[in-house]
Amino acid sequence: MKFPRSIRARVLAGVVASAFLFSAEVAADDVALRSKRGSFEDVRAAVVFAIENRGLVINTVSHVGEMLERTGRDLGSTKRIFLRAEVLEFCSASLSRRAMEADPHTIAFCPYTIAVYVLPEDPGLVHLAYRKPVAPPSSRGAVALDEVEGLLSEIVGEALAQ
Repeated sequence: MKFPRSIRARVLAGVVASAFLFSAEVAADDVALRSKRGSFEDVRAAVVFAIENRGLVINTVSHVGEMLERTGRDLGSTKRIFLRAEVLEFCSASLSRRAMEADPHTIAFCPYTIAVYVLPEDPGLVHLAYRKPVAPPSSRGAVALDEVEGLLSEIVGEALAQ
């Protein structure tokens, strides 16, 4: 059965919003979060530069803030979650290959993403967040995923230092 586009959009918006908000609540263990005073545009540009500076290519930019704003109206919600919010998606062929050669199930951690966002209550504070790629201790890919987290941490650190 095919559902109307408006229903599919509402379901998708709910799933994405729930996943994003849930991730923020478990940030201590599952999400790395760092922040910097500045403009969204400047911090985002610094993240893009830090990614590209390593020879990596951004595959996709997800405009999560715009999507939530647009679909919120359809869902009857007036709460503004973000002033701006984007998720940058990219990958490292060498790190991903090492992880997946060691344990093919580490595919779940690829591609990598870094969220760049500003909350309405503090428009001068830009947040950077990423999911920590933590494999079960018995996974043969754990060492490679530690390298992936190192890469993500380096990118965020470089962007915040600019």
